[in-house]
Amino acid sequence: QVQLVESGGGLVQAGGSLRLSCAASGSIFSINAMGWYRQAPGKQRELVATITSGGSINYADSVKGRFTISRDNAKNTVYLQMNSLKPEDRAVYYCNIEYKNSWKRRKEYWGQGTQVTVYS
Repeated sequence: QVQLVESGGGLVQAGGSLRLSCAASGSIFSINAMGWYRQAPGKQRELVATITSGGSINYADSVKGRFTISRDNAKNTVYLQMNSLKPEDRAVYYCNIEYKNSWKRRKEYWGQGTQVTVYS
């Protein structure tokens, strides 16, 4: 039993910024990693950025220098600060967690997704 609450999506003009949040709760013993993925119309889901419990970060080449991922371990929350947004960033953004449940079994869970629309 895990819940992911995503927020921060919306409509923004090209060059603008948005900040996505994802808060995890439920039967979680520990979180190994959290990240953001996106799926644009007509395209497959792709990795945007991930961050591990140890602070290791990975970005897609398309967002390097524009997006910043961060976390608040005490709140089991991950953020994605998106700056200099481009029309090609338009997609549904999904939060993902890799965690251990109460039985210390490794699991993965996806959020429902939040829409990001960028217009020129």
